[in-house]
Amino acid sequence: MGISLYDATVRGFLQTLGAVQGFLERGLKHCSEACVDLSEITETRLYPDMRPFNFQIIQAVQHSVGAIEGVKNGVFSPFRESALDYAALQNAVAEARVRLKAYTADEVNALVGRDVVFQMPNLTMPFVAEDFLLSLSVPNFHFHATTAYDILRTKGVPLGKRDYLGQLRVKT
Repeated sequence: MGISLYDATVRGFLQTLGAVQGFLERGLKHCSEACVDLSEITETRLYPDMRPFNFQIIQAVQHSVGAIEGVKNGVFSPFRESALDYAALQNAVAEARVRLKAYTADEVNALVGRDVVFQMPNLTMPFVAEDFLLSLSVPNFHFHATTAYDILRTKGVPLGKRDYLGQLRVKT
């Protein structure tokens, strides 16, 4: 049996967003105990020309549930706003997980072969659904989730690889 589009996207998004939800919670606990202002976290960048933590979380949400919704609508234009506070970021991740869980495998697998356009103000790229999701959104999703994790680590949040991996899908 081959792997389905649902398995290659939604299940992985859910696993990693679950991990993101967990490391956001650990970040909140650490900041509370260490008396670190959460706005310091949300505005932290790994390097001056990189976007801040809040942007990284929003883009992880956009390149997961937003990407699936974009494929369904035929166009994906990522939301560029990043001025959300820590609690709003936690809510965005939780909401994304709820929305992803609502998709059925049949619903996502039926998107194979559909046209979707990646649309930015100065860039338009045409794709078919599976190529868009697997070559653009999944790598972007992991880039932004990893960058958010790394920012928390630079702020002293005690995280390890297992925190990023989330709930593994082991054979039962």
